[in-house]
Amino acid sequence: MTYCVGLRLNRGLVFMSDTRTNAGVDNFSTTKKMFTFNVEGERTITIMTAGNLATTQALISVLEERSKTVTERNPTILEQPTMFQVARLVGQTLQEVIRDSAMGGHGQSGSSRFTASLIVGGQIKDGAPTMFLIYPEGNFIEVTDDAPFFQIGEAKYGKPILVRAYDPDMTFEDAIKLLLVSFDSTIKANLSVGLPLDLQVYAKDALDIEEQTRIEADNPYYQTISHDWGDALRVALQRLPSYRKKIAKAAE
Repeated sequence: MTYCVGLRLNRGLVFMSDTRTNAGVDNFSTTKKMFTFNVEGERTITIMTAGNLATTQALISVLEERSKTVTERNPTILEQPTMFQVARLVGQTLQEVIRDSAMGGHGQSGSSRFTASLIVGGQIKDGAPTMFLIYPEGNFIEVTDDAPFFQIGEAKYGKPILVRAYDPDMTFEDAIKLLLVSFDSTIKANLSVGLPLDLQVYAKDALDIEEQTRIEADNPYYQTISHDWGDALRVALQRLPSYRKKIAKAAE
């Protein structure tokens, strides 16, 4: 399984992904799930992947190969004029990869084994920073003020903190803290999501990466967040009013 999150802030975009893949309870490995296509001063595009590993790796390989050799038949995301067109092309390429993989098995009936979902975000010169959630069918939706972040993979454990604490005006530092709490909650609840975590920060109109790093399990800041968030939850629970039959009856 996987967990990836993309946040759109007023000051830019923040991406975070785990790196764990597994083929059983005793067979875990580390695999990169965040990929960047960058032309400094002209465009920065980030893709995060979840789903069948062979499908996602094939997709990225196709996109990277085509970005090196531009032809009319095989357009590249480095030549698309808008982020919408980038999302459209990535969705079409995902469909193509899934179809080709399925044809090696049982045609359309086998395509469900090769599904994948993606978060594609970034900025192209003269456009605004934005993000898209791309489904296995190749269709997609764009981030909005009402839906300012996207999750793919094992989303349910880390979503509550995002919904409660997200603020479009928050700093990059606070956004990273929020994401680390979301990932820590997910990691503690699901063994198929794990460290290290890949982090990328993109500042609006920079057209280059602001920060890109990998957070290992022994990272002091991550350890502080994990420990202190657990303590804070216990303190908050203790401060809530205790259950009493009178109160329960009054609420009925």
